[in-house]
Amino acid sequence: MKTAVVGLGYVGLPLSLQFARSGVTVLGLDVDAAKVDALHQGRSYIRHIPSEAVAEAIEAGTFSATSDFSRIREVDAIIICVPTPLNKNREPDISFILDTGRSIARHLRKGMLVVLESTTYPGTTDEDLREVLEVGSGLEAGRDFHLAFSPEREDPGNPDSKVALIPKVVGGYTPTCLEKAVALYSKAVKTVVPVSSCRAAEATKLLENTFRSVNIALVNELKMVYSAMGIDVWEVINAAKTKPFGFMPFYPGPGLGGHCIPIDPFYLTWKAREFGQNTRFIELAGEVNTSMPTYVVHRVADALNERRKAIKGSSVLVLGLAYKPNVDDERESPSYVLMEMLKERGASVAYYDPYVPVIKPTREHAHWAGTKSVAWNKQTITSFDVVLIATNHACVNYQELAHWTECILDTRNAMSGIGTLPGQVWKA
Repeated sequence: MKTAVVGLGYVGLPLSLQFARSGVTVLGLDVDAAKVDALHQGRSYIRHIPSEAVAEAIEAGTFSATSDFSRIREVDAIIICVPTPLNKNREPDISFILDTGRSIARHLRKGMLVVLESTTYPGTTDEDLREVLEVGSGLEAGRDFHLAFSPEREDPGNPDSKVALIPKVVGGYTPTCLEKAVALYSKAVKTVVPVSSCRAAEATKLLENTFRSVNIALVNELKMVYSAMGIDVWEVINAAKTKPFGFMPFYPGPGLGGHCIPIDPFYLTWKAREFGQNTRFIELAGEVNTSMPTYVVHRVADALNERRKAIKGSSVLVLGLAYKPNVDDERESPSYVLMEMLKERGASVAYYDPYVPVIKPTREHAHWAGTKSVAWNKQTITSFDVVLIATNHACVNYQELAHWTECILDTRNAMSGIGTLPGQVWKA
């Protein structure tokens, strides 16, 4: 079975390489010609995916990349891995899915399998995507071609996270669609978990990420409560997680980042309104998490005030632009929000991140494009009034940081165990 993967980003590229390693011939499709060119040269543009893995698949002839959608005619199955952001009104934007569906429909033929992996609300696959595929092709889903949904499950930066070993949930439009999709993923993934429908599979992904959002909101709220009580929330979490049952540790931070947790719950709350359902619990969690940058900036102000300085006119270094440790993915990173808020308050703001040496153009933060990470040396780091640790990359020398700066605001507990002076480190 020759398979096409549309969208060669953080989800599509590792999935493509896993299928290729499993002996499936993969055609990668992406509208970004620069990505296609890099892959042709055997180069990876995602830090945690080695170029050797790309080169090996290219040389073996099991993987190739193109921007030509007409080549979909060559394949038997198509997997869609495109972004599903929120629009400016914080409502679901499935335009990438629908545009991809229209591009596929022109080349769809009988017997093909189309699988959507992009996280979205229940009903997207069997209503919205199905409609554009049927209208554009003149074929009928479930009769002429097969349709399914299988939510992506990626954990960038986690060395133990392997595509082949992460169980794959699959829901089909019809029982035969499910059978075809299970057969496809069984070629590359050890465990496939079939569910009753595309909607059940879509809802599964939303539950997974909403669960995380709600629990992160809980520890973020407790962080503020315990801080007011003079209690270290990190100490409390570490003690609580020694309980071998009934507890799962979640950790606070400066806000939510990445493509999933800040976005996916809003897909569910938006869809729930169509059915007259309120999602107060989920929306409250969203309010708590989105308020965290404001809390952090207030803590920056407290730390500077202690040194008889104001935010206005102070220089602030944001340490870590990526949304999580040890990756180069800065999508929806709270660091951007922190930088914006500090700049609005009159601070001079810079950032350091060895994984993001230069800020790439983005829709939400276009004016930061081209900004470079500062150098990591004593002269540079010492020049800042406060260093705000937003992401705790393992490669950062926090011992040097403790020697080089007098004021550190730590949102990630990165300075735990590092010898520091009284009052040098503030937690947020």
